[in-house]
Amino acid sequence: MRKENNNIIVENDNRIRIDQYLAEKEGKYTRTLIQKMLTEGKILVNGKEKKASYKVKSGDIIEVEELDTRTLEVVPEDIDVDIVYEDDDIIIVNKKKGMVVHPANGNYTGTLVNALMHSHKDRLSSINGVVRPGIVHRLDKDTSGLLVVAKNDIAHKMLSENFKKHEVKRSYICLVKGIVAKDELYIKLPIGRDDSNRKKMKVTKKNSKEAETHIKVLERFKSSGYTLVRATLKTGRTHQIRVHMSYINHSIVGDGVYGKEKNDFDIKGQMLHADNLAFIHPVTEEKKEWIIKLPKEFEKVLALLRKREK
Repeated sequence: MRKENNNIIVENDNRIRIDQYLAEKEGKYTRTLIQKMLTEGKILVNGKEKKASYKVKSGDIIEVEELDTRTLEVVPEDIDVDIVYEDDDIIIVNKKKGMVVHPANGNYTGTLVNALMHSHKDRLSSINGVVRPGIVHRLDKDTSGLLVVAKNDIAHKMLSENFKKHEVKRSYICLVKGIVAKDELYIKLPIGRDDSNRKKMKVTKKNSKEAETHIKVLERFKSSGYTLVRATLKTGRTHQIRVHMSYINHSIVGDGVYGKEKNDFDIKGQMLHADNLAFIHPVTEEKKEWIIKLPKEFEKVLALLRKREK
């Protein structure tokens, strides 16, 4: 193995699984985390996404989005976190808009993980290593709402399996541009990395995965040209709701990546809030569900729109 321009070049005809190869050669992250990164498209082989079972061969060029950064030591920080539920196995957090979930390039402090390391150090699952302790799934930086954190490896493994089987209900409220004509939409379009910008996703058949989003109109603001919708995920691809809504020409208000950030309300960051989360508890096997209110900023915008409709 050698490195060139931060890429890993396989020198020997190893013929071992890529997750095993990277775990042994890099030594920074667990094999489980590497598998997750492969699934998320954050590790490419010769410019293409591969499964963890792919066997590396001499000459392969492996691009790793996050493993080639400096080894991180997550510093515990005394940051207020809105915990809506906690037991011996899980934590349900109401993440505020603007907070990054875990340290990564450009965000080494002020994350949810930094906060949890202060309040729950040594009481988080270890599966995702030192950078993502307890983190089972994520919300984008500017998406607010409910997120589950695992306190032990047993709970983490069970929750991960439930996410994989699409047995976790995740529902979001979002304000989109334009008037959505149909009361309900079922969007089934594959999502993959944008070749021109690796930080973006797009609807594409190339190196993509199926993505399914159910949209239900909650309220139309015809005089202002906005629609309030509920988006429920069947799959959980990166930026899924944002990409799907932009593709059907109803980008989320405030989304400067997949739409135009400029809007009537001077809102920065997408108006997307995960207000509903439900799943079978990984240990007790009880059916659990949490519902939270919209953030004040979101409510103020809706109040303004409703006032315009009168």
